[in-house]
Amino acid sequence: MIYPLLPLFLSSVIGANASFIGAIEGFAESTAALLKLFSGWWSDKIGRRKPLVVLGYGIASFVRPFTALAQTATQVLVIRVTDRVGKGLRSSPRDALLADSVEPSQRGRAFGFHSAADNAGAVVGPLAAFALIKWGGVSLRSVFWIAAIPAVIAFIVLVVVVKEDKANAPLKAVKPEEAQFGRNLGKKFWAYLAVLLLFTLGNSTDAFLLLRAHELGISIAFAPIVWAFLNLVKSSTGVLGGALSDRIGRKPLIVGGWLLYAAVYYGFARANAPWHAWALFAGYGIFYGMTEGVEKALVADVVPAHRRGAAFGWFNLAIGLGALPASLMFGAIWDRSGAPTAFLFGAGLALMAAVGLVFFVPIERKPVNSAL
Repeated sequence: MIYPLLPLFLSSVIGANASFIGAIEGFAESTAALLKLFSGWWSDKIGRRKPLVVLGYGIASFVRPFTALAQTATQVLVIRVTDRVGKGLRSSPRDALLADSVEPSQRGRAFGFHSAADNAGAVVGPLAAFALIKWGGVSLRSVFWIAAIPAVIAFIVLVVVVKEDKANAPLKAVKPEEAQFGRNLGKKFWAYLAVLLLFTLGNSTDAFLLLRAHELGISIAFAPIVWAFLNLVKSSTGVLGGALSDRIGRKPLIVGGWLLYAAVYYGFARANAPWHAWALFAGYGIFYGMTEGVEKALVADVVPAHRRGAAFGWFNLAIGLGALPASLMFGAIWDRSGAPTAFLFGAGLALMAAVGLVFFVPIERKPVNSAL
C-alpha cells in the first residue's frame, strides 16, 4: 500500500527532487544490505533462523506507518532506513529457512512461489490504496496509517503459524572455525556475485519507473494501479520461472531475464505515450518472474547447506550496496540529462552483466526436475 505512493508523496507533498528520492532509497537499501550479511551469518552460527525473522518483521511493521507523520524528506529518510533495518534482519535468515525446507529438485519452484506470494500481496495493497484514494476520499497520509492493519496481521501469522523445528531439523550451529563471513562459499558463488553486483549498479529503485510513468501521462491516482499491474505480472510468472529453472537450469533464465530488463529500460528511454508505460511495466514484471526467485535458488545450489545464511547475506549485501550508487547515479543523470539518458545507462549495465554471466561464471546447466 505504501511503496507505490512514497515517491509521489515525496515529490508532490514534501517537494523532494529525483536525486533526494534516489538517496533515500539507496541509503535505506544499503543499510538493509549490511544487516542482511550479519543476520544471515548469525543464523548459521546459532543454528536458528526464525528469531531473526520475527525481529525483522516486527521492526518494519511497527515503524513503516509513521510515514504518515513525516513533514520533511529527512524524516522520511529516517523512517525508511529504520524500516529497512527490519528487512535487513529478516531477509537472509528467511531465505535460508526456505532453502532448508525444500528438496533441491523443487528449490526453484519454492523460491518462485515465495516471490509470487509476495508480489500477490503487492497487487492487493496498491488496489486497496487506489480504492481508498479514488472512491474513499482518503489522503495519502491516512493510507499510510491504514497500512498498519495488514502489517500487524502478517506479524501475528509469522509468530504463531511459522514453525522452524521440523523444517530446520538438519541445521546445526556452525563451528567457530567455520564461522567466518566469507569462508567455504566457493569460487562459483563469488564469480556469480561479481556479475550480480554489476547488474545491480544498473538496477535503480523502481520509484523511478513510477516517476517516468507519471511523465508519460499516468496520473498520481493511477500509480497504485500501475504498481498492482506490475506485481500481478510478477506474481503470475514467478512460479513458472522458478519451476522452469528446475528443469533447464538457473543460468539460462537469469541471462534471459537480464536481457529483457535491458530491453525494457531501453523502451522506457524511448517511450512517449501512456500505453507505452503499461506495456513496459508488463515486460518488467516478466523479467522479475524469470529472475527473482531463480537468482536466490542459484545461491542455494552452489553453497553448502550450513553456510546458506552467510551466502544469502553476501547475496543481499551485493544487491543492497549496489542499490545506493545505482539510485544516486540514476537520479543524478535524470536531473542533469533527462530520464531517457538515465534509462539508457541502466540498460547498458544490464547488457554487460548478462554477457559477464554467460562467459565468466562457470555454472553448469544441471536440470534437476523434469516436470513443470
